[in-house]
Amino acid sequence: MVKQSRALVTRDAIVRGAAEVFRDRGYGLASIADIASAAGMTKGALYFHFASKDELARAVIHEQHQRTMAASAEIVAEGRPALETMVLLSRSLAHQLLEDPVVQAGIRLTTDVSTSAEPVVEPYEDWFRTGEELFRRGIEEGDVAPTVDPAMLGHFLSPAYTGVQLVSETLTGRADLLRRVRELWIVLLPGIVRAERLDALRGLADLVTE
Repeated sequence: MVKQSRALVTRDAIVRGAAEVFRDRGYGLASIADIASAAGMTKGALYFHFASKDELARAVIHEQHQRTMAASAEIVAEGRPALETMVLLSRSLAHQLLEDPVVQAGIRLTTDVSTSAEPVVEPYEDWFRTGEELFRRGIEEGDVAPTVDPAMLGHFLSPAYTGVQLVSETLTGRADLLRRVRELWIVLLPGIVRAERLDALRGLADLVTE
């Protein structure tokens, strides 16, 4: 049991070290030597836990996705209206992108097409599913227009958000990320909200920067 616990601690240290390197250098420029150094161990010790850089990248993506989904589950469990919940999920992910090195690295790896021969699709699919479910519920609650296709909107919002955060990272190092996510909702809400509910719901965009 003690050995197993130590192995988990070591594995976590490697994942954290890998996240720092992948975040700063991307997949292509990161090396096993860099990651071992960041984790405070030898390359041999690292290879005992991970067989390749690809395996390390997938471990970082998995940990990032676990963290973002756990934070999202807590927000969904609060039982707020579906559209408000969706806005709060976008704010939560933005804060993780600003504050959590593992999330920063995982998102960079997920959007880097050179990361692996096999694209990582699970995070996208989970966000598509979450968006579709919430927008469908938003229609049932009377906030989202019944003419909206929940699946289409769920598939649109995730890449739109990805584009916003990538451009924010490129131009300002994500310093303006919360403002840009708020603008995303300012543009989106009039196109998806019931006309008679728009005045009452415009303020949802401001939740991002509160």
